[in-house]
Amino acid sequence: MPPADQPSPPLPPTDPPSAEQTGAGGADAGTERAGTGQAGTGPQVVEQHVEQLLRELAPQILGPLVRRYGGFDTCEDAVQEALLAASQQWPVDGLPDNPRSWLITVASRRRIEMLRNEAARQRREETLASLEPAERAPVAQADDTLTLLFLCCHPSLTPPSQVALTLRAVGGLTTGEIARAFLVPESTIGQRISRAKSKIKASGAEFRLPPPEELSDRLAAVLHVLYLIFNEGYTASSGESLHRVELSAEATRLTRQLRDRLPSEGEVAGLLALMLLTDARRPARTSPSGALVPLPEQDRTRWDPQAVAEGTDLITETLRTAPVGPYQLQAAIAAVHDEAAKAEDTDWRQIVVLYELLETMAPGPMVTLNRIVAVAMVHGPQAGLDRLESAAGEPALKDHHRVAAVRAHLLELAGDLEAAREAYRQAAALTLSLPEQRYLETRAATL
Repeated sequence: MPPADQPSPPLPPTDPPSAEQTGAGGADAGTERAGTGQAGTGPQVVEQHVEQLLRELAPQILGPLVRRYGGFDTCEDAVQEALLAASQQWPVDGLPDNPRSWLITVASRRRIEMLRNEAARQRREETLASLEPAERAPVAQADDTLTLLFLCCHPSLTPPSQVALTLRAVGGLTTGEIARAFLVPESTIGQRISRAKSKIKASGAEFRLPPPEELSDRLAAVLHVLYLIFNEGYTASSGESLHRVELSAEATRLTRQLRDRLPSEGEVAGLLALMLLTDARRPARTSPSGALVPLPEQDRTRWDPQAVAEGTDLITETLRTAPVGPYQLQAAIAAVHDEAAKAEDTDWRQIVVLYELLETMAPGPMVTLNRIVAVAMVHGPQAGLDRLESAAGEPALKDHHRVAAVRAHLLELAGDLEAAREAYRQAAALTLSLPEQRYLETRAATL
């Protein structure tokens, strides 16, 4: 069976691409105190509650600071220090009466210390002293999450920097958490974030939403970053684990927030539906031993029925009311897969039509590969192999393990087991994902 079930940039997950089709692979706590909730609440539960609360509050703290003091880079540092202080104090001392105000006060004090240090060097201490807020100064309730998302996805930044900065500034993850999720040194993520903040400062970007004439392109960049985060979480590109659930869950959470703020944007709804319909299959994607299970062999009773229902309802309504876009088409493809009670019930003809529309609207190498698989399921493996030979020459697909995996799958369907075995081995040698590698090697060995 074919490639891994991973959507690949620059397009959103197509089901996710080739693998699953083919097989390879904010709340204010009020006066409630930590430790005084429901019976049986232990320290670990309290810490998890605090961690989730801090992630929800992170963009609500950064926005007011940037609007009041300016300097996104130093304000973000101040917020990180406030979040760290809260993560250490709240599980022990309990939640403050107003967690958001507490965080803004602590972050403001730290930001003012930075301003004073800077002012001392520039002999402006007296002017900056007037910035000291009153202990109980009212806090503006403006929601800056959307503005922060656009700022973190500023066009001057590279995609890896956009991803890292979004996860820290909007998602509330620490540098260490981001580094562990992407299996890179913490210093690497720290450097990415530092460079990203410096570039934003040098670009002169203001803390405001993009002007109307730029909104469409800038929103596309935000959606792409959220997709990249989800994609890496759903099928890790390297390492021992197939999933990095913290990343896919965070991408889904942020996309929900984005949809709350832009309810009329069809592509935002399309991306959220795509995430829900794709992640619904996660419980069935691995065996008890951790081995990858391709879509045709998955126990569909283990899929999350609530996520399938929510995603299907969302994409159905969106296609009816909004202009069609690539994320919506890919969500529709995912919905067709999820609606089939058994693999043999899959409506592949409908999937071929959807891929034809997608290839017209947003052509790309992974869309081409997935369409080839769908064509083979309708017209036979030889039809897919013929198309694959011409597509394999594209620069973006040269030496890509998914090409070899699709070829292996189609050769297996065609009955050429010796050639299929060699193609599976070639795909295994090319992939950096250990779960995919093990699956492909096992497939080759069983032919």
